[in-house]
Amino acid sequence: MFVKNIRLQHYRNYEHLHLDSFGDVNLIIGQNAQGKTNLVEALFVLALSKSHRTSKDKELIAFDQSHAHMAAEVEKKYGSLKLELSLSTQGKKARINGLEQRKLSDFIGTLNVVMFAPEDLEIVKGTPGIRRRFLDMEIGQVTPSYLFHLQQYQKVLLQRNNLLKSLWGKDASQQGMLDIWNAQLVEHGVKIVKKRKQFIKKLQKWAESIHQGITNGLEELQLLYLPSFSNTEEEDEAVLFEAFMIKLSQVKDQEIRRGMTLAGPHRDDLAFYINGKEVQTYGSQGQQRTTALSLKLAEIELIQEEIGEYPVLLLDDVLSELDPYRQTQLIETFQSKVQTFITATGVESLNADKLKDARIYTVHSGQVDL
Repeated sequence: MFVKNIRLQHYRNYEHLHLDSFGDVNLIIGQNAQGKTNLVEALFVLALSKSHRTSKDKELIAFDQSHAHMAAEVEKKYGSLKLELSLSTQGKKARINGLEQRKLSDFIGTLNVVMFAPEDLEIVKGTPGIRRRFLDMEIGQVTPSYLFHLQQYQKVLLQRNNLLKSLWGKDASQQGMLDIWNAQLVEHGVKIVKKRKQFIKKLQKWAESIHQGITNGLEELQLLYLPSFSNTEEEDEAVLFEAFMIKLSQVKDQEIRRGMTLAGPHRDDLAFYINGKEVQTYGSQGQQRTTALSLKLAEIELIQEEIGEYPVLLLDDVLSELDPYRQTQLIETFQSKVQTFITATGVESLNADKLKDARIYTVHSGQVDL
């Protein structure tokens, strides 16, 4: 997979940008707040229709403008595709080769990317919500149906929570509607949990091997999914359905008191262990960084395994955060295999010998020079 060019209009601090060509490795150099991260963010948005930095699309639109537009031509193993995404206060419009896509899920996954930024350390040491978002975004890239079930689950969850708030103090005869929402919540919830279990199992295979390589075999990395209603590795939907329904019946009174849904994939978590010890609590900063790096490198291989070609790698101000050894491990992984975009404030913080064939772009105040 290869991004051939990009066009941006009214996107953050880019009034108009047209870059005709990219190389295998692209260094985007500039001081802070000049727009280098905005450029790789635009590629991320073209892949997933949302930013990794904000949940508010209006923040992507240039100040005093009503819309933003981005387009790129992507070379894939079966041909070239032109992707376009427009953002406005009315919503999003996506096109592939000029044809508007009725559903964003039909657009997401056409371009596959893996983003690695300093904030990705939070996947390891941050809140469960950050890890759930990581799972949702990565699975959604390779399995569009996952996004459908996730959207439906979130809609049902909102309705169910509203109902729970209204049931406090009511008698049992007025709780019948809860059974209907339970069935719908569980229907979509088990699809999400099953796909997460499958994804983590595949990610574990790659991450374990990569982590051992980075640590010269001294550390063994384990990923453990922590669902809120089933602690087994069971993936059978009928078994998961029953376990989820039982859990909802067990916590019903507590949910009515609190006015919120207390079980389901929206409360699940992912844990990381090195040599049997939890990294979030007991791992050193170096181990946390290596775990995050192993995850990202594993994502690259997992996507290739799932779709038959490598994704585009986006490294946003992350190489300078790694010591020379981890820099080398990362660079050697993507060179000659994965098209890569790297942002940095200067080349002096990078392993220049390993990046001598990179194409260098300089960013200043929303202008890009080659």
